[in-house]
Order: sequence, then structure tokens, then C-alpha cells
Amino acid sequence: MWPKLPQRVYFQDSFRSRFFRMGVQTPLRLLELAGQSLLRDEALAIAALEELPTELFPPLFTVAFAGRHSEMLKAMVQAWPFPCLPLGALMREHQPHLDTFQAAIDGLDVLLTQEVRPRRWKLQVLDLRRNAHQDFWAMWSSSRASLCSLLEPEAAPPVRKRRRVEVSRAGPKQPSVPVEVLIDLCLKEGTPDQSLTYLLKKVKQRGGSLRLCCQKLKIFAMPMQTIQKVLKMVQLDSVQDLEVNCTWKLATLGRFAPYLGQMGNLRRLLLSHIHMAPHAAPGEEEHCVSQLTAQFLSLHHLQELYLDSISFLEGRLDQVLRCLKAPLETLSITNCLISESDLMHLSQCPSITQLKDLGLSGVSLTNVSSGPLQVLIERTSATLQDLDLDECGIMDAQFSAILPALSRCSQLMTFSFCGNPISMAVLESLLCHTVGLSKLSHVLYPAPLESYEDVGGTLHLGRLAQLHARLKQMLRESGRPSMVWFSANPCPHCGDRTFYDPDPILCPCYMPD
Repeated sequence: MWPKLPQRVYFQDSFRSRFFRMGVQTPLRLLELAGQSLLRDEALAIAALEELPTELFPPLFTVAFAGRHSEMLKAMVQAWPFPCLPLGALMREHQPHLDTFQAAIDGLDVLLTQEVRPRRWKLQVLDLRRNAHQDFWAMWSSSRASLCSLLEPEAAPPVRKRRRVEVSRAGPKQPSVPVEVLIDLCLKEGTPDQSLTYLLKKVKQRGGSLRLCCQKLKIFAMPMQTIQKVLKMVQLDSVQDLEVNCTWKLATLGRFAPYLGQMGNLRRLLLSHIHMAPHAAPGEEEHCVSQLTAQFLSLHHLQELYLDSISFLEGRLDQVLRCLKAPLETLSITNCLISESDLMHLSQCPSITQLKDLGLSGVSLTNVSSGPLQVLIERTSATLQDLDLDECGIMDAQFSAILPALSRCSQLMTFSFCGNPISMAVLESLLCHTVGLSKLSHVLYPAPLESYEDVGGTLHLGRLAQLHARLKQMLRESGRPSMVWFSANPCPHCGDRTFYDPDPILCPCYMPD
């Protein structure tokens, strides 16, 4: 029989006596006891949260989340003794249910409505990102000795002593600090789901006291009206990584542009598959492009820009580039039509002098003179680390013209130029020009013209093997045997690539029946 004491008093005294009797040598058993107490009497555990040792909150929260103890979760969020609750990392380990997610949000909601916050409350950030704080829950389930060393400085002083100081300095009530909810958003057909809908509802209800912050935002197929409703709830200056993977008309992108302009801390921007309407009114297209590029003036921290399958870029690349205010580290223009003047403007753009990654894959350069590309590589030679010229239609004469510039790219680590009609002589010349680049470790090259059986593009694998062996021998003779050269060529029938290094990895068309 238990003593006839109030349950909360009994739980606290019993817990303390067990804790100090067991010491720090058997922490796992202590955590097991805490979990058992929760499962045995949830109401008792909730009542004792004010006296629960800080280091037991994470393991107890894990048990409550996995066991779908909604009331316990709601109470623990209100009493959470750390500045951040990394709920997303826990949701990655334990498949969340709508009721447990809502319980956590409800606990935060109750917290924000209270005029007097709980004594131990420290929560400032609810982190719903699944790839953040991966070690938090594991660390707080390890030994108590290591856990105590991980306590933040502000958590070290005894709670009661800090409370007395606060009381002695009582003054006018300070305004409550907003709580931030960190989330990575992926907006596509079928979203927002029930969890996100519930969260957005609470954000709207709480106004400025609950701030929805989104570092990574991906937008796929979704009605623009729905996208706008979601973005109105988001602190847009928190967005650092934006991907727009939509088959949008240019006019639709124009409607989205004002939101882009509010993302002042954007570091990475990807725009993909934007096309022009076939029967656009005169001047509408130019207006939409101007509306978009004007937003770039606000992106002072943009470092990476990816433009893929953008139909309006030809003849307007200068209009896009001159609105960039910060030096880029990555510029990728893929599967787009650009003119020779566009390439010239690109080579003269002030924002490209610190490029580390340059990609022009799928940009046809067959009818473009080699001068602008040569200047572009020369201007980026001091910083360029990765260069992608796949499927550009570059021929021998153009390729030979850029080799001196390539030889000055002292930081270059990878170079890919598959899908270009290059002869073996030019490949050998490329090797001679780049063998002195100490950081260059991988070169992905097309099968030279001599390795094809016919104009239909059928590879002769024996010839390719001989040519590859020749390149390997030249690398050994040059003292760079560790530099990796391998060939990748699209099959003319299925489009899959055939790799050769040194043995072929064939596409299905070459496989025996």
C-alpha cells in the first residue's frame, strides 16, 4: 500500500530518492523507470513535470511520442526546459500520427495564450525539420554524466535560485517573445496535408506570437491561389533555398514574383520549366520578365542560381544578370536557348568573377564563336572548381580554342563535357593542357569520334577500349595515374549512358538477349 500522501508529493519524493540512491552509474535504468512511470500513470507524471530533472525530459518525451500519449505531450511542450524542441528529428525516427502532432502544436498554442508562463519554460523554437538536430535525442538518451556536460550555460544555475532572483527584481511585465516554428515546405498537388493545414490554422490564429519560418521551400504543381495562401503565413525573409519546379507560364511566374522579392536572405534559387504563352498580348511577355528580374535587386545574398528549361532567356540574359547584386558561387544554365550576345554578356558580368561551379549543360554552342566561352572561362579561372559543358555541341575547333583558358583553372576539380563531337587528337591535347592542374581529379569525356562504327552513333566498344587505354597510359607517363578519366555516352536508341572505366557499363540495348 502507498502512504496516504498526495500523489504528486509521493512521486517527487520517490523519484528523488531513487535518483540519488542509484547515482550516475546506472542512467539507463533510471530512464527506463521514468518511461515505466509514464505508462503506468500519465496523470501522475504530468503533475510532476515541474520537479522532473531536466535531463529526463528528452527520453520521457520520446516515450510519450512513440506511445501516442497526447496529453503528456501537450503538457511537456508547455514545460519544455530547452530553447529548442527538435520535433522533426523525432518524427523522422517515429512515424508521426496526426493526433500526436496536433497535441504538440496544442501545447505550444496553450503556452502562447497564458499570461503567466510556466516557471521552467524556455521554448523559443519548435523545429519541424526532419534533417536538423539528428543527434539531440540520441545524446539525451546516453549517460547522465555526458548529458550534464551538454547542458547550455543558461541551464546550469539551479532553477529555484534563479526564480528567487527574478521575484526580487519583479517589475513591469515584459512583452512575450514570439515562438518560431521551423519547417521545410514542399508544396505540390495534394498538399497541404492535414498536419500542415492544422499548423497553418494555429499560425493564423496566433498572429505575430507564432512565426512560421521556412529555410527550404520547394514548389511543384499546385494552384497559384493555394501557394499564395501558404506563403502569406510564412516569414518570407527566412527562406534561404527556393526551388520552383513547375510547368508555369511566364505570366504565372509574374504573379509569384512579388513573393520572391520578399526573400531577402535567399542563398539558392532554382527556376525550372517556365514557358511563354503562345498567344501572349504584345508587351505582356516583356512586362513579366521585367517584373521577375526586378525582384533580383532585393536578393543581396544570392549565391547559387539555377535556370533550367527557361524559354524566355534568349536575348534577355543580360537583363537577368545585371540585376544580380552579389557575386555568385554557382551558375547553372541548362537546356536553354541563348544567343552569342547572351554568352558575351555572361562573360562580362561582374557577378561571375568568383564562380566555383559553372554549368551550361544542354545549351547549344555549335553556332557560337569560341571567344565568349574562352573569356568566360578565363574570368572564372581563379575560383572555378566544377565545369559542366555536357551536350553543348562543341566541336574540335571551339574546344581547342578554350584549352589555354582551361589550363589556367588552378582550382578545377571536375570537368564534364559529354555529348560533344570531339576527336581523339583533341582529347589528347586536353590531357596535355590539364595534366598540370593538381586539383583536377575527375574528367568525364565523350567517346571520341573514332570510336563510332557509323554515322548512326553505334559505338565500337573495342575501339573505345583502345582509346581509353591510350589516355590511361598518357596519364601514367605524365605522373598523374590517379586522375580519373571515364567516358559516358548516350545510346542513340534509348538515351541511357554507356560508361567506360576501364570496362564498359552498358545500357540495355547492348545487353545480350
